[in-house]
Amino acid sequence: MGRSRFSSASAATGRRRHRRNRPGSRSRSLLSVRSIAGQIFVLQLLIVLLVVATGVTALVLQTRRDDEREARHRALAVAESFAHAPGILDALRSSDPTAVLQPRAEGARVGADVDFVVVMRTDGTRYTHPRPNRIGKKFVGEIGPARRGERSTETVQGTIGRVVQSVVPVTDADGRVVGLVAAGLRTSRVSKSLNDELPILLGGGAAGLALAWGGSALASRRLRRLTHGLDPAKMTRMYEHHDAVLHAVREGVLIVSGDRRLLLANDEARRLLALPDDAEGRHVADLGLDVPLTEVLVSGRVTTDEVVSSGDRLLAVNHRSTERHGGPPGTVATLRDTTELHTVTGRAETASKRLRLLYDAGMEIGTTLDVRRTAEELAQVTVDRLADFTSVDLAETVVLGEEPPAGGAIQMRRTALTGIRDDHPLYPVDEIIDFAASTPQVQGVDDRRAVLAARLCEVQGWRAQDPERAQRILDYGVHSLIAVPLRARGGILGVVNFWRSVKPEPFDEDDVALAEELVAHAAVCLDNARRYTREHAMAVTLQQSLLPRGLPDQSALDVAYRYLLARAGVGGDWFDVIPLPGARVALVVGDVVGHGLHAAATMGRLRTAVHNFSSLDLPPDELLSYLDELVSSIDQDETTASEAATVTGATCLYAIYDPVERRCVVARAGHPPPVIAHPDGSVEVLDLPAGLPLGVTGLPFEAAEIQVPEGSRLVLYTDGLINDGVRDVDAGLELLTEALRGPDRTPEETCQVILDALLHDRPDDDVALLVARTRSVPPDRIADWEVPADPAAVADVRGKVTRTLSAWGLDEEAFTTELILSELITNAIRYTSGPIRVRLIRDNGLICEVADSSSTAPHLRYAATTDEGGRGLFLVAQFAERWGTRYTPTGKVIWTEQAVPGSAVREDA
Repeated sequence: MGRSRFSSASAATGRRRHRRNRPGSRSRSLLSVRSIAGQIFVLQLLIVLLVVATGVTALVLQTRRDDEREARHRALAVAESFAHAPGILDALRSSDPTAVLQPRAEGARVGADVDFVVVMRTDGTRYTHPRPNRIGKKFVGEIGPARRGERSTETVQGTIGRVVQSVVPVTDADGRVVGLVAAGLRTSRVSKSLNDELPILLGGGAAGLALAWGGSALASRRLRRLTHGLDPAKMTRMYEHHDAVLHAVREGVLIVSGDRRLLLANDEARRLLALPDDAEGRHVADLGLDVPLTEVLVSGRVTTDEVVSSGDRLLAVNHRSTERHGGPPGTVATLRDTTELHTVTGRAETASKRLRLLYDAGMEIGTTLDVRRTAEELAQVTVDRLADFTSVDLAETVVLGEEPPAGGAIQMRRTALTGIRDDHPLYPVDEIIDFAASTPQVQGVDDRRAVLAARLCEVQGWRAQDPERAQRILDYGVHSLIAVPLRARGGILGVVNFWRSVKPEPFDEDDVALAEELVAHAAVCLDNARRYTREHAMAVTLQQSLLPRGLPDQSALDVAYRYLLARAGVGGDWFDVIPLPGARVALVVGDVVGHGLHAAATMGRLRTAVHNFSSLDLPPDELLSYLDELVSSIDQDETTASEAATVTGATCLYAIYDPVERRCVVARAGHPPPVIAHPDGSVEVLDLPAGLPLGVTGLPFEAAEIQVPEGSRLVLYTDGLINDGVRDVDAGLELLTEALRGPDRTPEETCQVILDALLHDRPDDDVALLVARTRSVPPDRIADWEVPADPAAVADVRGKVTRTLSAWGLDEEAFTTELILSELITNAIRYTSGPIRVRLIRDNGLICEVADSSSTAPHLRYAATTDEGGRGLFLVAQFAERWGTRYTPTGKVIWTEQAVPGSAVREDA
C-alpha cells in the first residue's frame, strides 16, 4: 500500500516536472500575469495595440484625404484637356455627335486611366458614356456651375458607383457654353493604396508585439536566474546568509556611496582600519584613514591589488564602481592584508634579480679573448644593478698577457671603469695605482677574500691611499665599497672595486657573496684572455720572425708588398722575393690552412723549403712537386706523433721572371691565379693550370710560360684578399681587376689602391699581397756567341769577351772573365757534343753563362799534385763570387757571377 502511494506521488511529481520542462508551459510560467515580466508584457501589449490602432486610423484618414485630392485633380485635368481638345466644337455641332465623340472619349478615358469621360449637352443629356446604354440619358451630378462657364468637382453616387467627378464647360469663340465634359474615378480605386499600406502597418505592429514578448521573456528569465526562482521569504533568508558571510570573510569590504560616504564596512574592514563604531554614514575623508587609502576611496578610480599603506600594514586594495552593472552610484573596495606576503615577495624579488645578474654575467662576460674588453664587460654588467660605479684594476703583467706576479701586485693599472655618471673623482682608466698596505684592496689581495667597507667615511686605511682624492670621493657621495681580488689558478690577477653612491643603503654580506660569484667568473674569463694574449703575442712574434724582414737586392723587378693579420689570429700566409742566377727573380706566395702557432710554424718550414729548393734553380712545377712531398711527410710525421691525424693543407704559387727574355714561368698548387696589368692599361687574370693543394694527392703540377712586356705589374695574393666570407671569389676577382685598371701606378700605390677597393675592415683571414713591376735588361748589356766544338775557338771567344768588356768599361775584369770562360768552354768541348753558347750579362754584377746540350753537371774537387786535370772548376770558384748549374729542356747552363766595381742598379723603367 505504501509502495503504491510512493509510486503515485513519484508519477505525479514526474508529470509536473514534465509539464514544467515543456516549452509551452515554460513560456507561460515566464510570462505569468503574476510575475513582473508578465505584467510588463501586458502593459507593452496594450501600448502596442494602442499605437497600431492609432496608426491605422490616422493612415486611413490621411490616405483617403490624399487620394481623394489626387482624384479630384486628375478628374479635373482630364475633363479640361478633353474639353479644349481640337475638334470638340465641330463634333458637338455635327449631326451625330455621339458617333464622333464616343470613340474619342473612350480613348481619352483609357489613356488617362479614369473611369469615365462623358460629353453632354448643356441640359445634361449624355453624348458619350463607358456604358453605351447610358447615352442619351441625363448626367447624374451638379452641372449648374458648368453651364455658367465654371468648373466643379464633387463626389456623388453615379451610374457606375460612388465616384469623384469634375464637370467643365465647352465654349465657342464667343464664350458661350455649347456643351459640357465630365471625367471621374470610382472611390473604390482611391482606397486601393490604403489596402497596400495597411499590411505593412499591421506587420510592424505584429513585430512590435513579438519583440515585446521576447523582451519580457528574456527579462523574466534574467530575473529568475538572478533570484534562482526564490520567493520573498527565501530572498530574505538568502540576504541573512550573505550578511553573515560578508562579516565572516577574512577580507575587508567597504561600500561607499556616490557622495563618498561609507555605507557598509564588514568586521574585517573595521579590524584592519580600526574604524569607529559610528563610521557608517560618515564621509570617507573623516574616518581618519591614511592618505594613500583615502585617495583611492575618494578618487573612485579602478584598482586591482594596488598595495597601499595603512598604519603598520600593507593592504592590497581592489576598487570598483557599483554603477558598472546597473547598481546605485558608488564604489566597493576589498582590502587584504599583504604585509607578510610583501616581505617574502621582496626577498624573492631580490633573489631573482641577483640570479638574473649572475645569468647575464655568464652570458656577457668573456665574449672575447681580450683582457681589456673582458674587464669592461665585468664593469658594465654590474653597474646600476649591484653598484653605482665598478672599477677593475689589473697587474701590469696581466694586461700584457704575462703571468701575474707572485704574491699579488701592489701596483696595478686601472683597466676598466664604468659608472652611472662621468664626472666622478675616481682614478681614470690607464692610471697606475700604487695601493697603500692599509687599503681594502691590499687587504683583499693579502687575505685572498673580499673586503667590505660598508661606510667608507669610517675606514681610515682607505683614506691613507690618497687623502685629497678620498675626500673628494666622499664629498661626491660615494659611501660604500666592496674590494674583491681576482683569483685564477692560484694567482692574483688584480682587484675589482664596487662603489655605491646613489643608493642610500650600504653594501651588506649578501652583496659581498654576489660580488664574489661575479668576480670568480670574471677571473676565469680574464685568465683565459690573458693566456690567449700571451699565446697570440708568441704566435705573432713567431710569424713576424718567419716572414721576410725586407726585400732582397735585385734589379729585375720593382716590388711592393702588404701583409695584414686576420681578426681570428695568426695565420699561415707568406710571400717571398728570391733572386736567382742570370738576373732572374722568383716570386712566391703561399697560404697554410688554419690559424695559430701550428699554421705559423708550418708556414716557416714551407718558406725555408722553398728557399732551399730555389737554390737548386728548379723549374716552378718541379719545385712544387718537391714541396708537395714535404707537406705529405709533415702530415705523416704529425699523424704518427699524435693519435689524431692532422692534415696540414697549403696552397702555393711560384713564378720565375727572366728580365733578359722578358718571360715569366708560373706554376700554382690550388692557389688563386695571378693578375697582370699591362702597360696599355688592360688587365688580365692569367689562365693557368690550377693544380691541387699541396699534400693532397701527390700528382704532378703544370707550368705555364707567358711573355711579359716591360713595365707590366704582376699581382700575386692569397685568398683572404678576394674572399671575405660575404662575396664569392669571382666577385673578388672582378673588384681586383677593376682596381688595377686605369693609369699606371707604382707598386706601392697599386698595393694601397687594391686594399682600399677590396678591404675596409680588418680581414677575417690573413692577406698577403705582392705587386711587382717588371724591368728588362737593355740589349746593349747582353752579349752572346755560338761557339763551335773546337778548342781552337776558345781564343776567338776570349778576344770577343775582351772587346765587349772594354765597351762596358770593365777592362779590369777582362783577365778574370777570360780565365773563367776558357775553363767553362774547354770543359763543355771536352765532355759534351753539340752546340755551345756563351752569354755575358751586365747587371748588378757580371754574369757569364755557358750552355751546352749535356745534362751532366761538373763537380768541384781538390786535384792531387800528380793529377793532370781537375783544377779548372777550382779556379772558377776562386775567381767568381758565385757559380752553379741549372738545367734546361735542352741541356744545362753553367753560370758564374762576378762583382764589378762601380756597378749600379738600373733606374726604374
